[in-house]
Amino acid sequence: MDKLKEISIKKAGITLIMGVFGIFFLLPFIWMVSASLKPEIEVFSYPIQWIPSEWRWENYEEVWFGEQPFILYYWNSIKVTLATTFISVTVSAMAAYGFSKIKFKGRDVLFLLVLATFLIPAQAILVPQFIMYRYLNLFDTHIGLILLNSFSVLGTFLLRQFFSSIHDDFIDAAKMDGASHLTVFRKVVVPMMLPAISTYAILRFIWTWNDYQGPLIFLRSEELSTIQLAIDKFSTSSGELYSLIMAGSVSAILPLLLIFIIGQKYVIEGIARGGVKG
Repeated sequence: MDKLKEISIKKAGITLIMGVFGIFFLLPFIWMVSASLKPEIEVFSYPIQWIPSEWRWENYEEVWFGEQPFILYYWNSIKVTLATTFISVTVSAMAAYGFSKIKFKGRDVLFLLVLATFLIPAQAILVPQFIMYRYLNLFDTHIGLILLNSFSVLGTFLLRQFFSSIHDDFIDAAKMDGASHLTVFRKVVVPMMLPAISTYAILRFIWTWNDYQGPLIFLRSEELSTIQLAIDKFSTSSGELYSLIMAGSVSAILPLLLIFIIGQKYVIEGIARGGVKG
């Protein structure tokens, strides 16, 4: 009985400590929401005024319906992010299946070569990518921006680790019934690895949505700008309008929160499955 009481006290203590850390992690987000509803003059007031003296909902109205076509930028980000996520997840999952469940000569060597490309910093290949995009007429297009992040070595590596945990008996049984590799992939592997695939899809969505470098370098047209570039447009020659920047940032975070809330079950299940092999 005393041991159970000791365990309960320990769990309560750990929960309390984690709760305090959670509050500290939430403070920047709380400050951002607070700043987005303040008059500009109160954003950096000291000491921090967490509750605005005047609730400026007009900040959001100006962000969404002001001079900048924020709705268009928002739609551009949604379009690019969804297309990139779909292509990246599909390609990474198929490559992971090939590297984990299809036996062919030189498979492991080829996988190591693919994995070695992950060691090259993205900034090191920006100039060749830029030149290639200009040559292929993909510069300043959403198609080019989508293709830029649609092929992920990290996604292939992560999914391959999960796919390797599927016992070969499932694959062999499907082949005995006359199933092709495509059928095995669609009807056996994908349903079994849906939590892992969903986890990577959420990560790919977040990475693409938050991408600033790609749109900054490979887009020039105003009407093609994404939300990350749009937030930067709330800077003027007189300085930054931080209340509008915070309102735009809060608006940009909402899809990420929605995606994570919807998919957190798959993320947790994917992490739990990743700890069990065989």
